[in-house]
Amino acid sequence: MTEPCDLSALEARRLIGRRALSPVELLESCLKRIGQVNHAVNAMVAIDEPAARARAKAAEAAVMQGDPLGVLHGLPVGIKDLEETRGLVTTYGSPIFKDFVPEADCGMVANLRRAGAVVVGKTNTPEFGAGANTRNAVYGVTGNPFDPAKSAAGSSGGSGVALACGMVPICSGSDTGGSLRNPAAFNGIVGYRPSPGLVPSEKRGHGWSPLPVLGPMARNVADAALMLSAMASDDAMDPLAYTLQHEAVRGVPGRFHPLPPVDLASLRLAVSADFGQAPVEKHIREVFAGRARAVAKLFGSTEEAAPDCRGGDEAFEVLRAQAFLSAHAEKVRTRSQDVGPNVRANVEEGLRYTLEDGAKAAAAQTRMYRAWQHFFARHDILITPAITISPRSWTELYPAEIDGQPTRTYFHWLALAYYVTLCGHPAISLPMGLDREGMPFGLQIVGPRGGDALVLRVAATIEEAFAHDPVFRRPAPDLAALAAAAPITGMPGAIGWD
Repeated sequence: MTEPCDLSALEARRLIGRRALSPVELLESCLKRIGQVNHAVNAMVAIDEPAARARAKAAEAAVMQGDPLGVLHGLPVGIKDLEETRGLVTTYGSPIFKDFVPEADCGMVANLRRAGAVVVGKTNTPEFGAGANTRNAVYGVTGNPFDPAKSAAGSSGGSGVALACGMVPICSGSDTGGSLRNPAAFNGIVGYRPSPGLVPSEKRGHGWSPLPVLGPMARNVADAALMLSAMASDDAMDPLAYTLQHEAVRGVPGRFHPLPPVDLASLRLAVSADFGQAPVEKHIREVFAGRARAVAKLFGSTEEAAPDCRGGDEAFEVLRAQAFLSAHAEKVRTRSQDVGPNVRANVEEGLRYTLEDGAKAAAAQTRMYRAWQHFFARHDILITPAITISPRSWTELYPAEIDGQPTRTYFHWLALAYYVTLCGHPAISLPMGLDREGMPFGLQIVGPRGGDALVLRVAATIEEAFAHDPVFRRPAPDLAALAAAAPITGMPGAIGWD
């Protein structure tokens, strides 16, 4: 029998609305699952059970009284530990903030609460989101639910693992170099990177930068779209936020849920294993080729093609370093002993760049963006692997080589994601079975500028087409094995950087 925590968010919300499922019953099921398996993977790192239970009881009372219900009413949610939660510790994965308890929610969390969501706890993240391996010196490492000795990716690794294990039906995430899409791919769930500004953030340090965005994570596309409908809004504190009145370009929240069907046979598909230059593992190229052949049969036309990404590596390196320099240089100068190696490396790199380097990076990003617009005038949808490698041991801080070739930086292995980031296009990581190592494989689906609704509709249609395919459907971890496993925090190197 299906446990309430294993229901999709959409189905759970329907049952709550019909008084067939109590928000209290759903929360208790989620807390039970956390208690059963979290020790093996360390995904949920801060939980306030009394506050969550009080919220669930209030949600139950609202249902019984016939009150108006929000789209997420009674649904438990995990919040990435980079986003402030009122009354619940928010550490950013840093010892500097290990005891920080915010007095107010960030805007995104406030929107989720207004939609009726019940915040269960915080999900683990690398320090300040730096690096795609979820480990830090506060809570330690998060392990992959398909093999806890392997990386869960990141920086939304805790959210990805919590979803894969059924701890909660929806989670928040954020994405600069693929921090939503990478853990979605590694853990067999859905991670959606919206167009910049669609989900506003009043706290982004570089307000006009399109690189960092907030977005939804879930176990299927419809659930991600449901969560997005509550996250999307306007906020004058975010310079990139839109009033959403230009429906043809940006869409409005109501366009994301429910998702109308789309005829894939009317669309032109482009397929690329590497954007022409990303360092993609041979194994992943071969697995992707099989997925691409299966997906291509659904579309009206297919062409192997990629937009021009020349200069993308250099541009992302500079622009990313600028953001870290402004956010963390003072910490590195004054408290270097409390700052991890990834943050230090980014700050040190940023200090080496000149104003001319920044100008060249901005110009390269603009050239690349315009090349992408020409590309999407000829193609409707682009698919690639979501990430360049199969999951490796989390003891490897980052992949220094791929198929024997050294990587440029500690984040070069995320190139398939950050090329999309640079151009501000919407993208989703859709789980499509396992690779040859028995680990989840994620398909990245990229759409045109402002094409958020299109990307979600295409992903949902592909997901439905393979829902009953034993090879290509979403994989699930062995929960019994996780329940019987030893605590991951007892493994050598699980806490800190050594």
